[in-house]
Amino acid sequence: MSQRIEELLEKYWEAESSQEEEQELKTLLLSTEGYADEKALFLGLSDFSSEEPSLKMPTKVVPIKSRNWMNWAASAAILIGSVWGWRVYEQKQAEQEAYMEVMQAFALIQTNLSRGQEQMTIMNDMKYLNTTNQLFGNPSNK
Repeated sequence: MSQRIEELLEKYWEAESSQEEEQELKTLLLSTEGYADEKALFLGLSDFSSEEPSLKMPTKVVPIKSRNWMNWAASAAILIGSVWGWRVYEQKQAEQEAYMEVMQAFALIQTNLSRGQEQMTIMNDMKYLNTTNQLFGNPSNK
């Protein structure tokens, strides 16, 4: 019998025993003399397995705080951001419109200036012809 106990203990310590062999080892240890350490181990394990866990986690009641102010703050932030964004957009649009008006005015000035320069070329050609004397005559020669 002690040889069978030794075999079962060896299997148990090498973690190769089955549930039936462990049960047989427990019954053999209880019925034989000696093996005080092994008896204490198996009796202690059986005591632990028979106990119900009595530890209960304390339940702490956490009051839920009203977070309506966060909703209002988020809404206000979105509203302020939208108004600010719209103003920036309108300002850029006004700047773009003013730029386009200035460019149109410059284009009109350039068009009129080029027309005026074309007409001045005719006048420049006339100054070399001494046309004033030819048209009106020279009063000092008469």
